[in-house]
Amino acid sequence: MKRSLIIGGAAVALAAGCGTASAQSKFDILLGGDAYFQGAYVDQDNDSGLRTTEFANRFRLTLTPTAKADNGLEYGARLRLRSVTAAGGSRTTDNDRAFIFVNGTFGTVQAGTINGLADEYGIIGPNVEGIEASPDAQYINYYVNAAGAPYVLGSLRTLESGDASSKIIYLTPSFAGFQVGAAYTPTYGSSNTDVNRRKNSTAYRDMGEVQATYKAEFGGVGVEASAAYQFAKAASGLEDLSSVHVGANVSYANFKVGGSYAFSGDSGYATGTTGVDDQQIWIVGANYTMGPVILAATYTDAQGIDSNFAGLNSRAHVWQAGVTYTVAPGLTTGLEYSYLDNKVGGVSNDANIVLWDTRFAF
Repeated sequence: MKRSLIIGGAAVALAAGCGTASAQSKFDILLGGDAYFQGAYVDQDNDSGLRTTEFANRFRLTLTPTAKADNGLEYGARLRLRSVTAAGGSRTTDNDRAFIFVNGTFGTVQAGTINGLADEYGIIGPNVEGIEASPDAQYINYYVNAAGAPYVLGSLRTLESGDASSKIIYLTPSFAGFQVGAAYTPTYGSSNTDVNRRKNSTAYRDMGEVQATYKAEFGGVGVEASAAYQFAKAASGLEDLSSVHVGANVSYANFKVGGSYAFSGDSGYATGTTGVDDQQIWIVGANYTMGPVILAATYTDAQGIDSNFAGLNSRAHVWQAGVTYTVAPGLTTGLEYSYLDNKVGGVSNDANIVLWDTRFAF
C-alpha cells in the first residue's frame, strides 16, 4: 500500500534543458509509515501514587527513494521519522532509520543509522498482537517499577541488536532459503552525524553481529528460523558483550507455533558483580488465524540484571493472550492481556495489564 511519486522524468527534462549529454536514472520515491493508539489498564502490587489507566500513541513516516541501473543494480536510501517525547514531556521528531543501500547479484549492503541484524531479521515466537516478528513488548511500557524488570525484556533477540547506531550491514543473496548477514558498529549509541572515537565514552565499541536465517515451505508446512551472535568490547570496568539468539516458527494452514532463546551472560555487568543471574530469555507462543481475526498466546521467561543496571537480580514470568481484528486493509485493532510475575532484588511487584491497541499502516 505504498504511494510512489515518479520524479525521474523531471530530472531528465532538467538535464535536457541544461544541454548536458549525461542521462539521469528515474527515481521512485516510496512513502509509507504506520501509527498506533493504545489505551492501557494496569493493576500492580506496588502502585502507590500510580493511576490505573494511560494512553500512548506513535506515528512513523518512512521515505525511500530508489532507482535501478541498466545493469540491474538497485540503489537508494531510507529515512524513518518518529514522533517521540523528549525530556520534560516536550514533543519532538527524531529518526531511527537513515541509511543508504545497494542490492545486486552480490547481495545487499546497508550503511547508516539502522538496528542490528537480529532486531531486523531475527525470528521470535508468534506475537500476541498478531504482528509477525515484532520486536516490541508493548505491555512493559506501562509497568512502573523503580528497580526495573529484567533488562532482557526489552531485548528479545541478541542483547543490543535494538541499538540504532551508525553501522554497516552486508546480506548475502538468498540460496535455497538460506541467507547470512554480518554487521559492524564502531560506537554503541552513536548515530547520524555524531563522531565519537573515544574508547570509554559509551558501554560498547567495535560491535559485531553475524546471523543466518532460513525460510522454506514443504507441502504446505512453512518453516522459518534464525541464529545470531553479537559481540563487542566494553568500556573500562564493564564485562564485554557476548550474546546469542536462536528462534524458529512452524506454520501449517491457519496455525503457527514457535519460540526463541537468547543468552547474554554477564554482558555489560560491572566487573566483579556477584549475586546476579546470567541474562537469558526464552519465549514460546502460538497463534491461529480465522479470516480477519488472529488469536494468540505467549509465555516469556526472563532473568538477569534489572533494567536500570543497578546490580539487582531480576526474574519475570509473563503470560499473555490477545486477539487482533483486521478492520480494513492496513487498519487493525486488538486487545491484549498480560500477567507479569516479577521479582527484583527479592521484592515482588506482580501486575495485570490490559492493553487496547489500534494500528494503521500504509
